[in-house]
Amino acid sequence: MRKADLVNQISEKTGIPKVDVLVTLESMFKEIKDSLSKGENIYIRGFGSFITKKRAAKIGRNIKKNIAVHIPEHQIPAFKPAKEFVAEVKKTTVVE
Repeated sequence: MRKADLVNQISEKTGIPKVDVLVTLESMFKEIKDSLSKGENIYIRGFGSFITKKRAAKIGRNIKKNIAVHIPEHQIPAFKPAKEFVAEVKKTTVVE
């Protein structure tokens, strides 16, 4: 499912115009990105948590030039689903 499909489904189920749904989704995504970039985690009960994880500094390799590259410690975004979310996904059957 793409973002456009999600907007269409939400619009059909709620009766809210697609433009308003799209603006709301874009605003939500922007707020999540802004909060994570500030180091603030987001917890949504029953859905999951958007958190940042610290990656330790390490030595990487540039294979083409055959040199070692220092990769500094940095933060990466992560999503941890809630127990209810995981349970609901587990009980569904996959149809391909």
